[in-house]
Amino acid sequence: MSRERVVITGLGTAVRGLGTPGELLGDRRPDGVHADPVDRLSGRGLRYKDRATKLAMVAGREALDAAGLIGADGAPTVPGETVGIVVSTNFGNVDTVCEAVETIARDTYLGTSPMMLPSTSSNVVASWLAITHGLRGANLTLCNGRTSGLDAVNWGRLLIASGRAEQVLVAGVEPDNPAVRHLAPEQEEFFDGAAALVLESAGSAAARGVRPLAGLGPYARRAAHTRAVADVRGHDPRPVGLWCVPEHPEGIRAPGASLGAVRGGRVHDLSELLGPSSGALGVLQCVTGAVWLTAAAKDGTDAVVLASAGTGDIGRDDAAAALVLTPAGSA
Repeated sequence: MSRERVVITGLGTAVRGLGTPGELLGDRRPDGVHADPVDRLSGRGLRYKDRATKLAMVAGREALDAAGLIGADGAPTVPGETVGIVVSTNFGNVDTVCEAVETIARDTYLGTSPMMLPSTSSNVVASWLAITHGLRGANLTLCNGRTSGLDAVNWGRLLIASGRAEQVLVAGVEPDNPAVRHLAPEQEEFFDGAAALVLESAGSAAARGVRPLAGLGPYARRAAHTRAVADVRGHDPRPVGLWCVPEHPEGIRAPGASLGAVRGGRVHDLSELLGPSSGALGVLQCVTGAVWLTAAAKDGTDAVVLASAGTGDIGRDDAAAALVLTPAGSA
């Protein structure tokens, strides 16, 4: 398995009220009156795609374009079989699944259509990203709770390190629709949007003449939030300039002074800005961190970003994850 450094070379977002990835660093919640990001899509076949797929297509296209992996026509500028896709979503295409179940219960399978049943696959978001842009590399979907986004970023790194892909598009998406609200009646607010980033080895970026925005540092997944943070800090103890905190009912604001996670840096809670974003959280955090590191590099700041997700110690394994993002030029 290759030990070559993996870097981020492209970013994309599809969130109502946010025009660019940089606005994720803001501290005021979008007012929701802006245009629907899905309106940026055009062409045939959109009618049969669920909302999560459409949101991911917007963010994914933006990230691929920023990384120089697609041209104006959306076709890949590199061999399609070298580009993999990892999607993180917990609700995903649940609206299509619920519709199919209701249709079969009412009319039997005869009431379904050839367009509906294939769209009930849990991998449909990642599949449509691949089909749309001709990307034929490894194709995965993760649906494992609040750590899912950071897990997806790490799986993207593993695909590159193992030689399964040269570049990987990682997307995190959650839709807001009646089916989602029905399945989570206890939740008061819902995120509706997507974020995406492109990963590749530092060597690949250099060969393509693309400037990295940030690098991937240590990652840990543990039963307790403090354990996950402590493990990644043990591998990279440099001062943290930005810490993207996890969602938590009681509002985690810092992991404890003993961990040294933030020393004069900024604590950023994306759930304050966007509401609970479930499987999209970790990808949103990494996009935010890459933006921050790019700006910090211009200011001569040498610090890292800590992204963390999960609910802490809730009595089961793998309940929390943490990932360090490093400056683009650091080892």
